[in-house]
Amino acid sequence: MPANHSTAQHLLDAAEELCVGLAPLQFAAPVHTVYNPLRYAQKPHATYVRTFAASGIDVLFLGMNPGPYGMAQIGVPFGEIAAVRDWMGIAEPVERPAPEHPKRPITGFACTRSEVSGRRLWGLFQERYPEPQDFFARHFVANYCPLVFMDAGGANLTPDKLPANERAALETLCDHYLIATVTALQPTWVIGIGGFAQKRAVTALTHAGLNQVRVGTILHPSPASPAANRGWSAQATKQLLALGIWAE
Repeated sequence: MPANHSTAQHLLDAAEELCVGLAPLQFAAPVHTVYNPLRYAQKPHATYVRTFAASGIDVLFLGMNPGPYGMAQIGVPFGEIAAVRDWMGIAEPVERPAPEHPKRPITGFACTRSEVSGRRLWGLFQERYPEPQDFFARHFVANYCPLVFMDAGGANLTPDKLPANERAALETLCDHYLIATVTALQPTWVIGIGGFAQKRAVTALTHAGLNQVRVGTILHPSPASPAANRGWSAQATKQLLALGIWAE
């Protein structure tokens, strides 16, 4: 099913509004550098949205924030480059962020590192839906927060580790973006990829009165999770079957 133009435009407008709101935010140490791939990787992100976003889907899968070798490189959530390029058919130019962390260069689709979480997530979806149009007719994948936070050494810092005052300002904007995304896509379910995304979805949807949208979770595919390293695909499939989202 092709993407709906008005749905895609709503998402892109919401992303632009989010970027404008995020721009003046300041983050203290240990945050050293912040990337916003919705800006420098805007072209592949927009192509992803315009190609695949459709209203009335079954599931919005919601991640936390970009990984260093996925969305941080190419602007697509959980963007394992091979999956985005070869399965989705997206390969657009990516600019360089400013400032750029010397230990976390952005090379776009030329990046040779694998985003393990993305490889696992999109690998599962590819296995079940060999044609991307079949997957996106029922599903979409987004991130709650588009920003990448790094310390002075280049290590990734997740939004849940920010101080409370910085997190509150960030979450206000990201909650608004999530509500706009849900309003545009009209999903039956929001499935948090990990506990943080699930909790933020519950908070945002409840505050907005969108109680008709059901919220669930699946195990995050991060290699930092010992559980995810013990057959993540089978565990996530079992969780989606138990929720009644997928059928045997």
